[in-house]
Amino acid sequence: MSELAERAEKLDAADELAHVRARFVLDDVTYLDGNSLGALPAHVPGRVEDVVRRQWGELRIRSWEESGWWTAPERIGDRIAPLVGAAPGQIVVGDSTSVNVFKALVGAVRLAGEGRDEILVDASTFPTDGYIAASAARLTGCALRTVRPDEVPAALSARTAAVLLNHVDYRTGRLHDLASLTAAIRAAGAVAVWDLCHSAGALPVGLDEHGVDLAVGCTYKYLNGGPGAPAYLYVRRELQDRFDSPLPGWNSHAEPFGMRPEYAPAPGALRGRVGTPDILSMLALEAALDVWDGVTVEAVRAKSLALTDFFLQCVARYVPDGRVESLTPVRHEERGSQVALRCEDAGDVMKRLIERGVVGDYRAPDVLRFGFTPLYVGFADVERAARILGAVLD
Repeated sequence: MSELAERAEKLDAADELAHVRARFVLDDVTYLDGNSLGALPAHVPGRVEDVVRRQWGELRIRSWEESGWWTAPERIGDRIAPLVGAAPGQIVVGDSTSVNVFKALVGAVRLAGEGRDEILVDASTFPTDGYIAASAARLTGCALRTVRPDEVPAALSARTAAVLLNHVDYRTGRLHDLASLTAAIRAAGAVAVWDLCHSAGALPVGLDEHGVDLAVGCTYKYLNGGPGAPAYLYVRRELQDRFDSPLPGWNSHAEPFGMRPEYAPAPGALRGRVGTPDILSMLALEAALDVWDGVTVEAVRAKSLALTDFFLQCVARYVPDGRVESLTPVRHEERGSQVALRCEDAGDVMKRLIERGVVGDYRAPDVLRFGFTPLYVGFADVERAARILGAVLD
């Protein structure tokens, strides 16, 4: 056994989260793609079977009340809230991330008020966020300007209505300074909108603590909610009575069964709802969140940093010099829970890794991405992945 393999064994033995791994369906594959799709929590299939066979199959329409279907969006939102540093009553679950970005960004412009006619968007953002921002700008009559996150403070002006930023860069794993950027945006009188897709469930976010106005995120990555699991929308409590969603649906009406021709928004975060919730995927997500019982985000963050540190050390030892370049920041305060390596022929390299039982993913033109979900990834996984990467590249 190599020195690094021995070290991995000792680190796994001392890992306070090691027992959580048993809560997931895993095999011999080293799975480092939880930043795209989280692993299946072991108890979810049984819970979904109950939803399908009993709640839908036997109770049918009665389940909206008797099985709690109607209150699921806000109930599950309150389950997610502590994972992103939010008090109850500020998160509603439903729709896709893209739809929630649209709701949040148009809502942000409306909150900003008259005289503000510019939207700033992260220049390195996930493409859909950019597409939605462009559409929101056309809809609201705003100009759209792309800037790097570090350029935001200097770019802010009396014209700025809203700023859409990613907490973690999906390509490189760079973690942006949510606290200072939010403070700068709010000091300029604009509204801060954060995309948490690559941070929620991997590191502390602190939405309430840092005064974030609006936030969105998916639930199928580090929250392990399953493919296509519904996303969520956070609306800071102080803004809820003024939040004007561009998608007012019957589910967000103050009297949803009143069937009135005039729209009157429900109080609180509920006004972020639109249409009938996706009950099957939503209740699968609710079951998946049980894996967080007894787990703190702080413990997850500590292990995440230890895993990524160890991976980079193993890569330095196993991979031939000059074959890869890390794009992920070395400093902990600038690193999410993934490592991105620039590599020639990255697409082919990832295919060969997957053939040998190491699953990460590839981003064109030359990036290998490895995501580290501390709930089920161990240090032996990390050592094995780096060792096989070295063999593939040798």
